[in-house]
Amino acid sequence: MRFSRARFPLLFDGFTMHAYRTHTCGQLRAGDVGGQVRLSGWVHRKRDHGQLVFIDLRDHYGITQCVVDISSSLFAAVDTLRVESVITVTGKVVARSAETTNAKLDTGAIELQIAELTVQSVADTLPMPVNADADYPEDIRLRYRFLDLRREAVHRNIMLRSKVIASIRRRMIEQGFAEFQTPILTSSSPEGARDFLVPSRMHPGQFYALPQAPQQFKQLLMVAGFDRYFQIAPCFRDEDSRADRSPGEFYQLDFEMSFVTQEDVFRTIEPVLSGVFDEFSGDRAVTPPPFPRIPFDEAMLKYGSDKPDLRNPLVIEDISAIFAKSDFQVFVKIVGAGGVVRAIRAPGAAARPRSFFDKLNDWARGEGAPGLGYITLADGEAKGPIAKFLSAERVAEIRAATGAVDGDAVFFVGDKKGPAAKLAGAARNRIGQEMGLYEEGTFRFCWITDFPMYELDEKTNQIVFSHNPFSMPQGELEALETMNPLDIKAFQYDIVCNGVELSSGAIRNHKPEIMYKAFGIAGYSREDVEARFGGMLAAFKFGAPPHGGSAPGIDRIVMLLADEPNIREIIAFPLNQQAQDLLMQAPAAVPAERLKELHIRLDLPPIKKP
Repeated sequence: MRFSRARFPLLFDGFTMHAYRTHTCGQLRAGDVGGQVRLSGWVHRKRDHGQLVFIDLRDHYGITQCVVDISSSLFAAVDTLRVESVITVTGKVVARSAETTNAKLDTGAIELQIAELTVQSVADTLPMPVNADADYPEDIRLRYRFLDLRREAVHRNIMLRSKVIASIRRRMIEQGFAEFQTPILTSSSPEGARDFLVPSRMHPGQFYALPQAPQQFKQLLMVAGFDRYFQIAPCFRDEDSRADRSPGEFYQLDFEMSFVTQEDVFRTIEPVLSGVFDEFSGDRAVTPPPFPRIPFDEAMLKYGSDKPDLRNPLVIEDISAIFAKSDFQVFVKIVGAGGVVRAIRAPGAAARPRSFFDKLNDWARGEGAPGLGYITLADGEAKGPIAKFLSAERVAEIRAATGAVDGDAVFFVGDKKGPAAKLAGAARNRIGQEMGLYEEGTFRFCWITDFPMYELDEKTNQIVFSHNPFSMPQGELEALETMNPLDIKAFQYDIVCNGVELSSGAIRNHKPEIMYKAFGIAGYSREDVEARFGGMLAAFKFGAPPHGGSAPGIDRIVMLLADEPNIREIIAFPLNQQAQDLLMQAPAAVPAERLKELHIRLDLPPIKKP
């Protein structure tokens, strides 16, 4: 980016320099040598060489080395400058000598000889360094986030986020989508998490809810006839923090389309996602469209997860029938009680030392399992802790089922179906990591499809929605009326990349009679449905198109592209793990008169004594 009189006349008031800068700190090159320029920025680093003082001056665009020698009247002033003070310097651009050229800087071929200096703002002693990206305690980083954001890595992440959002917006518009904003103050919706509630001053005792997602509004936009909608939508959920989930709020690419099938949605959004990842992935490979489609049941069997990491080549096989005929009574009893046995082939692992297997056993115990059974294969035979319980015939069947050959190991998990899938999936990931099997430098996408419409709540033993309650059940009303609810599939789908769920979506239910029945199965009366979703029901009764969409998470997309394990690294002002904003001191107590105005009286829990 270069400034000129023609393009930026305000920088050159007649022949007078702009008050703060003629160039940015990332702009000057060898072609500028000899010119008189003015720069403004932060003192990034200062080096005193006795007769010379060097300043690395930093702004949003880069760094320029500035220098003053001891003969200058400015030497003392420059020498006493504190790091992170904001200054304006004017002087001549000179070429660096060959031995002092800095190839790591875009401006490394030149330096600025300081002739004038203005201190715009003096920095106090810093609570944390800015000119280094070393780890620092999170509480300090968040309390002084404005300083943390000056650090190169974090600053780069936030700019990446901005560019990703701009790219997504451009690609969505090119696909024919129109951008709309939906309300922030709305009503509660059963999205699977707690709402943030906002008291109403004008309606005592009543509360707004911040939207967990713009679900109902985007469906109403389809009913209104807008056909293709999107927004970079803020969403609010009162839930606990995780490495890949920010507490409180997050952003998603929310979109909806009319007159579409599930495949139409896939074909529309795949070029957007693959295009964004291609644009910002560097030399990392990206799954080209069409992304693989994996039914939910297959994903849970083969990968033990509905968000499989396809960079790991290991797959899980069901070998319950084989162990049911074995002499290994632990697994025989599990299968006899309706449980399952799952196997994971580990290619070439037979040559691994005993410590490799012991380490995996210790890991499994740490996960709450009794251990991780295994056999190793060599010379046509099986060895290992449970090999003696397996006849040659059973071993041959295990080889055939898993594709295992001599030199391989096979690990086993036995339990009820749900816990077995979870442990086998975790073991698949762990074995893949321990053996270094993960494909490096790739983004592997897939769709998970055909989610169950309902699931059984283990605490209440009640049937509840397993995913999005507004989804169309496969088989529609007939399925709801004739099938076991736990066997009903929905037109629901997730986008997964490298084991990270980027979004959930669905073809929506747009028929009132199906809505009443679907919510009825989950325990909602007709009156409940009308009270909570009256606006949507009314809209459906006046002609609603078939429609569907999804909502990939912006935060997780940027997190993957930035190769950051913690989501707080790609959010400008994140909350900490306790959902607190240490910079702005939120949440905070509210004055009594304000609570009275809102007709609220506090009933706080007793203070816990230390």
